[in-house]
Amino acid sequence: MGLAQTSSAWQANKISTMAAPKELMDGQGKPIFGYFDGPVADLTLDKFAYFNEMDKPVSSLKKHFHFKQFQFVSLVTPRYIIGVAIADIRYVGSAFCYLYDIGKNKITATSWLKPPGVGYQMEPSPLSGSAKISSKKGNIEFNLREGVWHLAISTESIEAELELESPPLSLPISLCTPTGYSGWTYTQKHNGLKPKGSLSIHDEPQPLNQALAGYDFSAGYMRRDTSWRWASINAHTQDGVIGLNLAAGVNETGGSENVFWVNGERHLLGPVHFEFSRDAGSAESKPAASWRIYSDNGQIELSFQPQNCRSEKLNLWLLKSNFRQYVGHYSGQIIDNLGNKHTLHNVMGLTEDHFARW
Repeated sequence: MGLAQTSSAWQANKISTMAAPKELMDGQGKPIFGYFDGPVADLTLDKFAYFNEMDKPVSSLKKHFHFKQFQFVSLVTPRYIIGVAIADIRYVGSAFCYLYDIGKNKITATSWLKPPGVGYQMEPSPLSGSAKISSKKGNIEFNLREGVWHLAISTESIEAELELESPPLSLPISLCTPTGYSGWTYTQKHNGLKPKGSLSIHDEPQPLNQALAGYDFSAGYMRRDTSWRWASINAHTQDGVIGLNLAAGVNETGGSENVFWVNGERHLLGPVHFEFSRDAGSAESKPAASWRIYSDNGQIELSFQPQNCRSEKLNLWLLKSNFRQYVGHYSGQIIDNLGNKHTLHNVMGLTEDHFARW
């Protein structure tokens, strides 16, 4: 199939979007499903009509504990990559902040694990709210102000006060999809953002003129056993600033969270496949084999070669987590929805393989 024919096929299957509702729940307490052109202001959890598998209303206690949310920011500079996340899975609050030194191929990380409601907070608004966690190890905080993300980090290695600025008229991917029998997942992500403010690594101020960032806000009534594969890029290329988010495992009931940004222009994409091995490569001393990430229509064809990995396994009474987030290089091609081919060669980015029982 020629490029022009392929492009026409993608246009024929264009993903429809709608204006973002102020509230995620409709008048009957049901979530509004679909793709939105912007953040939803309020998830309106109190209005959600939650029923069990036998169509009985779920108790308020179960309704509270079944809700999960997490937020993540990645920051890429010519010398470093920073990944920082906060999660509230009701039974515990957790967080991590890692620093990857590109030249030394070295990861240093700080992690937090808190009992319910102690030493952390998260607000379930993708538009305006805050998430924070603190201890003697340090503090991290996200503040959302009318859709603009502000990041504060204070750890042994990192001091940061940053605002993530999007290109003019650039839109995040924002969608809500059914999950499991009666749940739902709301996801909002935006890559290719410009950090402004201050960043110091090991007390050394870092220039931000080539820095890029992306965020992830995900929340909802997800499956008890949830797993996903994920790919992310924030990079300067010959085509300008690109951002990429690809995933498989969560938002797949009639929609996916796959999207490509080119200089802020959003291209919503269809499903993708992840081929990789879990058998080896969870540490610097044992690098993993390359991944293949591709779509059936040929729009995505990428290889990813891991260089290092932050991994963590938790096997608790009610909870389990098997987490691997890799730093490495992408090569291959992405064809946007206008038919333009974007070639990548050793572009730095992230992948993730995660199982959670929560």
